[in-house]
Formats: sequence, C-alpha cells, structure tokens
Amino acid sequence: MLPGRVIRLTSENGSHTTFRYDVLDRLIQETGFDGRTQRYHHDLTGKLIRSEDEGLVTHWHYDEADRLTHRTVKGEPAEQWQYDERGWLTGISHLSEGHRVTVHYGYDEKGRLTGERQTVHHPETEALLWQHETRHAYNAQGLANRCIPDSLPAVEWLTYGSGWLSGMKLGDTPLVEYTRDRLHRETLRSFGRYELTTAYTSAGQLQSQHLNSLQYDRDYTWNDNGELIRISSPRQTRSYSYSDSGRLTGVHTTAANLDIRIPYATDPAGNRLPDPELHPDSTLSMWPDNRIARDAHYLYRYDRHGRLTEKTDLIPEGVIRTDDERTHRYHYDSRHRLVHYTRTQYAEPLVESRYLYDPLGRRVAKRVWRRERDLTGWMSLSRKPEVTWYGWDGDRLTTIQNDRTRIQTVYQPGSFTPLIRVETATGELAKTQRRSLADALQQSGGEDGGSVVFPPVLVQMLDRLESEILADRVSEESRRWLASCGLTVEQIQNQMDPVYTPARKIHLYHCDHRGLPLALVSTEGATEWCAEYDEWGNLLNEENPHQLQQLIRLPGQQYDEESGLYYNRHRYYDPLQGGISLRIRLGLRGDGIFISIR
Repeated sequence: MLPGRVIRLTSENGSHTTFRYDVLDRLIQETGFDGRTQRYHHDLTGKLIRSEDEGLVTHWHYDEADRLTHRTVKGEPAEQWQYDERGWLTGISHLSEGHRVTVHYGYDEKGRLTGERQTVHHPETEALLWQHETRHAYNAQGLANRCIPDSLPAVEWLTYGSGWLSGMKLGDTPLVEYTRDRLHRETLRSFGRYELTTAYTSAGQLQSQHLNSLQYDRDYTWNDNGELIRISSPRQTRSYSYSDSGRLTGVHTTAANLDIRIPYATDPAGNRLPDPELHPDSTLSMWPDNRIARDAHYLYRYDRHGRLTEKTDLIPEGVIRTDDERTHRYHYDSRHRLVHYTRTQYAEPLVESRYLYDPLGRRVAKRVWRRERDLTGWMSLSRKPEVTWYGWDGDRLTTIQNDRTRIQTVYQPGSFTPLIRVETATGELAKTQRRSLADALQQSGGEDGGSVVFPPVLVQMLDRLESEILADRVSEESRRWLASCGLTVEQIQNQMDPVYTPARKIHLYHCDHRGLPLALVSTEGATEWCAEYDEWGNLLNEENPHQLQQLIRLPGQQYDEESGLYYNRHRYYDPLQGGISLRIRLGLRGDGIFISIR
C-alpha cells in the first residue's frame, strides 16, 4: 500500500471507520461507524466489477471500450447505460417499482448538454405516464444563458462582461433586474414593485438586506470567527451562540413581548442530544455509532445497512400507555432508496405512500393514500392515491405537478436558491396540447392527402425548425434548407398548429441568507404567502390567504406532508432532529461525510 492512505477514521464520539486496500492501492473494504461493511472487487484493468454491501451483491458490466453498460443487484437487472457512436451518454434506464424510468440526453456539435428528458412508463401497458424535458442553449462565450423549461417560455439570463448577471427574462417579458457594485456584487434586485437592497461589510460578509416593505428588512452581525451572531429585523432580534468547534449551541429571541432562550445540545460528533432544560435528568452525552436511538419525540430503529426502518412515538415514563402510539415505517429498494412509507395507529393505517426514482436516484413520482371515510361509514385508506410527478434539470427539482396544478421553479444561476415561481392550472395545461410540426406534416403529407412517415433525420430537422420559429430565431442554416426545398418560413408557419398561452401566476421568492423562502411576492409587489422558520427549517408560522402550495424549505429540500420529512435529492432530512434521517446511496465517498452536516 502506498504511504499516506487513510486506514482508520475516528469520529468525535470514538467510533471508527476502517479501510483496506489491495496491493495496487485500490479500496477493497470499508467498515463504517455503525459496523456496516462494504467490499469492492476489481478486474485486472482496475474496473470495479463487483461490490458487496452486507450481503447485497452488485455486478458491474462494461463494453469493449470500457464504458459501463449495465449492472445487476441481487441478480436482478438494475441500470442500463446507452451511448451514441461518438461515445456520448444518450440514456440511462432502470425499473422503479416495476415502472420503466429513463433519462435521455441531447448534445450540440461541441458535446455540450442541450437537453434532458425524463420518462416514466406503465409497468404493464408501457404507456407513457410522465415526461419532462429541459433544453439549454449557449452564448458565444460558451455560457449556458438560455434555458427552456418544460411547457414554459425560454428563461434567458442577461449578462455583461465575463458573465455577471444583470437580468432575467421569461420569454419576451423582463422579470428581474440586478444592479452591482464595482466588485460585481449584487446591490439591488428589482421585480416589478419589489426592490431588495443588499449591503456588505468591509470583509465581504452580508451586512443588510432591506426591502421597500420594511417587514422583511434584516441586518446581520458577525463575530471575528466569521460566525453569524445576530439577525435584527423590525419584528424581532435573534442572537446565536456557538461552541468552540463552531456548532450552534443556543438562540436568544427578543421582541416587544418576547424574551426566550433555546439551548441546543449536541454530542461531540454533532448529533442532537435531549434538550437540557426539558430533560434535566438526562445523562446521555453521545450517541454510539452515530445513530440517534431516541429523542424527545420518538424511538428509532435501524437495519444492518444503517437505514432507518421504524420511528415510534415516545411515551414518557409514568404515563399510562393506551397503545395509541403512532408508528412510522420505512421500506427501501436494493439501492437504498425509500420506496414505501406507512404511518399507523391502533394497528390501523393512517397514511401510505410509494415513491418512484429515476436511474440517477432523483424522485420522479409520489403516490399517497390517506385515511378517509368510505360509503359504508368505515375509515380506511383511499382507493385512489394522490399522485405527484416531479421534473428535474440536473440536480435541481424544477417541476411539481398533480391533478390540479403545475408549479415550476427557476433558481438563481449556479445555486439551489429559488428565484421565480410559475404556477399553471392543469386545466390550462390541457389547452396547450398541440401536434408538432413534424406530426402535422406527416398526417397530411401524402400525395393523396393521407399520412406519411418521415425518416428520423427529417423529423429532427423539423423539430429544430419549429423550436426556432417559436422562439422567433430562425437560423440562416434553416432558411437555406427551406429555400433549397422551395419553401419559406411563412409557409411553414401556416402548417403549424396554433400555440395557446395558458394563464400563469408568477411570484418572486424572497429568501433569507440561507436560501430559505420567507415570502412569495407578486409582480404588483404584494406578499401573497409568507412564513417563519426556526434554525433547523421547522415551520413556525405561515400566512397563506391565497392557498399557495409552497413546499421548498432549506436549499434543495422539499417538504413531504405525509411523513414530515424533507426530501433532499440523495437523502431525507428530519427537521426535528436537525439532520439526515434517511440516506440514499450516501456515505464517506458520496456527497461528503454525512455526520459533518448535523
């Protein structure tokens, strides 16, 4: 083994993770803090061909060009990878709860990603159940300055210099304008009548954010360690204290009729301990193996993979038990993704949900059954589930759709902080259904007026032409091609089905310094939703007179009402614990050492 390799990692709680390597210095075994052991096997060329996770065996398969083509888990097919003749990845597919879920990719001639499409097919009929597509375009500098979300006009980012953001348009409508200082830092953000002024300290830290509505003005104070120690607003002031290791230990909130201190205790590894004021007799100083076994609300159980499997209401000592404890149960697939959740009481189901994921581990669908009274008067789970579909652009969740509405989010470039919210009623979406140009021409393109089938290359050219016409940006290449066919752009436009523009509600997300939404502001400057949270993302107060569904919490998190958890791409976050509750394919070699974020 080469010198300098980590062979043992000790957590602040004294638990150990150990690593073993082969003679070629490749990792072959990892035993985690919780005793979970994972093993890795490579072929002679160094490719991973087999991995074991507490008896869960995965085989990896490659083509002659050493490209990953498919893998099997527990002897059953898992993901499949497809490539084009240039070796570029064009698709990944797998089965999720029996549904064929596929991610398709498109590129330009320079190999830059121009489109991503997710599809979900019925497990029995193969009928298309869900499709979501996002397209991208680049400027002369190579910056991705234009994005076309599914069923929305193009989002265009206006920039200056080497790419500094100056504005944002939705279709032809300017929505957001930015003013920057000489260091190119944002100092003013405008959205209709909404204006947010931002100032910075001499060290470059956020000093203040002031609105033309005083309700959300905030001033920030930092200590010499760079820690945020105070947030002052017209309504209240919150002061923060920290341990020597930089962990939050308490919050002091003061207002006109309020003065409250909330302490936060953690073990050396950062896991939350029982509140010292609510539980003064607690002697617990750390959680062995980095697992929280109980807190002020629940008892927790885990399986051998370290996955949370059960959470039950904690009945305090001395309280008479009535067997009315609520129990949450979590079930996973072979790739450690939560696919089934139930909550029961008195051994009766209160809610049940099932989840679908794409091959990249992103959640694409949710089905929820809730307890209701049937025609006979009995209480039971609903026969028909509430179905929610999800659409993604890379790692960012951009679309949520159910049978009533579609909500789409435009994020600030390069971040998970939401910027614009667009809501469209599903009834309006139905009116936008139209044939593509290629379909229209094929249905009436025969010599006798009947249908004809175009070759795929012609369909692709017509799709590109239609996109250019709809964007009012027909390229010279397309004009020359039409001229060679004896056609004009105007003649082609006459063959296209008319485009219906649905009614949409547009709001700006007003967020705090973390990227957590505090308010939804209309283009007229009216606050139509607002909320207040604690330091861990728990909702404290909400004002929602317009019944707007706002499920975004801390950056990247989506609130699941049925379980109380926040879905966060590779994990589920529990705001009551202030840490990850369920992990999806995450560990030391995943998105970082998971214990460090508590």
